Amino acid sequence: MTLRKRWQSLTRETVGRAPEAYGLVEFGDSDGDVVEAAAGFLPDVLREELAYGDAERVRWKRAQSRAHAEELLDER
Repeated sequence: MTLRKRWQSLTRETVGRAPEAYGLVEFGDSDGDVVEAAAGFLPDVLREELAYGDAERVRWKRAQSRAHAEELLDER
């Protein structure tokens, strides 16, 4: 199951708007296809992908805790 949220461009501005919370993150290519999914502390996951990854788009879902974020990833 993929997230039913709009894609956002993966930019510094998007990373700066990310909530200080855990969550499930999907990264996408320019066509909107999911290329990777991750769970963790949203700002950290987004900064890492922005610095080292090649995704162009991102969308996320907040979680209640790290364990909940990992459960969401497993349910994907």
